Amino acid sequence: MPTFEGFTKPFQPNWEGLVDNILRKGTPDRCYHIELFHDGELRNAIIDRFDLADGLDKNDPDFHRWLLIKFLRFLGFDYVYCGTVGQNWTFSATAIADTAPAEVSRGDRYFIDESRGPITTWEEFDKYPWPDPNAGDLTSELEWYQENLPDDMCIACHEIGHYCEYLTWLMGYETLCLSLFDQRDLVEAIRDRILEYYRVIYPRIVELDRIKIFFPSDDMGFRNGTFLGPEDMKHFFLTGHKELAAIAHDTGRPLILHACGNLACIIDDLIDDVKIDGKHSFEDTIEDVCDVKHTYGRRIAMLGGIDVDFLCRRDEQAIRARVRNTLDKCLPGGGYCLGTGNTPANYIPVDNYLAMVDEGRLYGS
Repeated sequence: MPTFEGFTKPFQPNWEGLVDNILRKGTPDRCYHIELFHDGELRNAIIDRFDLADGLDKNDPDFHRWLLIKFLRFLGFDYVYCGTVGQNWTFSATAIADTAPAEVSRGDRYFIDESRGPITTWEEFDKYPWPDPNAGDLTSELEWYQENLPDDMCIACHEIGHYCEYLTWLMGYETLCLSLFDQRDLVEAIRDRILEYYRVIYPRIVELDRIKIFFPSDDMGFRNGTFLGPEDMKHFFLTGHKELAAIAHDTGRPLILHACGNLACIIDDLIDDVKIDGKHSFEDTIEDVCDVKHTYGRRIAMLGGIDVDFLCRRDEQAIRARVRNTLDKCLPGGGYCLGTGNTPANYIPVDNYLAMVDEGRLYGS
């Protein structure tokens, strides 16, 4: 089993330094780490290997929350990721057997139906069980971390801003594309309901001052381009993201956007109009984070970028070399955090993920 020297080094979280790094206020004093979240299977494998649950009361109703804090501090993170809960959106999905290794498999993996969602007609729109944005427990997890998170860590609020994903999932991608021509008013109505939903939720979130980073996730494209044409992307999706970014900035928080896909045709709109502070999610077959660090990475933070496929297929030495090369190129001047190109999925070999994080812990020491 590999040894990970970086995890033996003293670590002191510093959320202020993380925020300054995202805002590109100069070369940071160390490597900062970032992920949207970790798949539970990979997270639990790391917890078990390093006995991170030791010392915690498993009968405590808040056990899983304390364990997440301990897990992230162990890895070297300066924040916990947390979002709203119990949103109760209904989508059409299909279960497929998970092909991840048996020790981290979740049994089934769910995929959204691309052809048809729960709303394809006005009748289905009227019958759809729209979630209540005033539900009392939506911010319960955020409120717990607001009260209990150590002072040297902050909350990065995710599970918000799914403007493109929710519209696409509610209609089904194929139905959405056809409806742009056949029943555009229905597409507009669904978009408006999503906007209204978030307009109720956001004022509840911003009251929690331990949230220092807004981290919405909204996949918006394929490998070769965006889901819709640029004008429709701006009209249906970027309107909501612009509203969220304005709320974040008005309350003194940066907004970093996780969005998969080739966003080349709207990246200037995201930077100049929406005014995102950073972009997360990079895939080598679309763009290398080291390349864009010196293009639009001069205007916003570049976050993550160690390609997931690379992490799955390469050995420890190759992973460590890539991490060092990425940090050499991206860390100067600030605006870079180390992490995967997407999220630490359960099919990434655990040792490979740990090698990436460990090399970041060792960098510059």
